[in-house]
Amino acid sequence: MKTLTLSLKKQWFDLIKAGVKKEEYRELKDYWFNRFYHSMNPDGTSCKYDCLVFTLGYPKADNTERRLEFKNPKIRIGTGRPEWGAEPGKRYFVISWDKE
Repeated sequence: MKTLTLSLKKQWFDLIKAGVKKEEYRELKDYWFNRFYHSMNPDGTSCKYDCLVFTLGYPKADNTERRLEFKNPKIRIGTGRPEWGAEPGKRYFVISWDKE
């Protein structure tokens, strides 16, 4: 199973944990293109990862209070919501997930 792990700031981690924030964004930069773009399907979604883990900072693997796991993440290129940290009109890798 291939896992995508992303570290978040407390503000965004807490919103995801509360079920409010439904997407996470990463800028269209070389680093993220290398991780995401080459694994995308023609429909614009990624199939490379089976599991998505958000961490609050960089916790130890057994620290379940600072880790959130979701199945079947999807990654597309698009715009995001300003209330969730995106700049209006800017394009990002938009990461979404299945609710557990």
